[in-house]
Amino acid sequence: MNGAAVAMTDQGIAAVVELNVGGVFYTTSLATLTSCGGSLLGQMFSGCASEPLLRDSKGRFFIDRDGVLFRYVLDFLRSQKAVLPDNFQEGERLLHEAEYFQLPELEEALRTPGSGRSRALADRSPGCIMVGYRGTFAFGRDGLADVKFRKLARILVSGRVALCREAFGETLNESRDPDRGHVDRYTSRFFLKHSFLEQAFDMLYDAGFRLTSSCGSGTASISGISEKPGSDSEENRWNHYNEFVFVRD
Repeated sequence: MNGAAVAMTDQGIAAVVELNVGGVFYTTSLATLTSCGGSLLGQMFSGCASEPLLRDSKGRFFIDRDGVLFRYVLDFLRSQKAVLPDNFQEGERLLHEAEYFQLPELEEALRTPGSGRSRALADRSPGCIMVGYRGTFAFGRDGLADVKFRKLARILVSGRVALCREAFGETLNESRDPDRGHVDRYTSRFFLKHSFLEQAFDMLYDAGFRLTSSCGSGTASISGISEKPGSDSEENRWNHYNEFVFVRD
C-alpha cells in the first residue's frame, strides 16, 4: 500500500475514503475505487501509483479533475452502468474524463448508441409540443441608438401535460392550468418561467424533439388600432405572434 493512502477496519474491510475532486467532496469506499483494477483510480488506491497521492488541508485525497463530472465516473464504478440524467449536455467532456481515468467500458458505453442517455431517449413516448410567443420588434426612437431587436413577454407551451413536464421540468409554469387529476390530459395554458426562446429550443432538443414546422403573423403596423390607455403605440405597431411545432417519434 502507498503509505497511509487507505485505512482498513479490523475485519479487513476497506474503510471510507474521502475525496476532494476539483473542490467537490465525495465519500466512497476502497472497493468502489478499485472495482476496475486497470483504471487510473484502481492503480492510485491499490498502491500501484507512480507518484504519491496528494491530500488537501483536511486530509482528503485530492484529484485535480472536474469535480461535477466525477459523480458520473463514481456512479459507473459503483454500478458498472452508464446512466445519465435527462437534458445531459456534457457527453464529450464526460468522455474525456473516462479516457483520463482509463475506463474503457465507460468510454464504450458513452460512444455506443442506445446506451446511457441515448437509451433513455429511445424509451420515451412520442408526442407533440407547441411553443409560441407574442413579441415585438422594439426599434430605437427619438434618435436613440439602443435597439432591442426582439422583446418577449412570455413563452407559451401547449401539448400533453406529461410531455411538457418531461421536456421543461422546473422551468414550466402551470399556474394558469393547475393539475385537475387527469393522468394524460392536454393543455394550451402552460408557459415558461423564463423568456429565452433559445433555451426552450435546447431543452426540447435534449428531450428528443425536433422542429417540424413553424408559422408567424406579420406586425400590426396599421394605424388606428384601438389601444389600452398608457400603452406604447409605437411599440404596439410591431407586435407579432410566432409558433413552433416540435415532434418526437
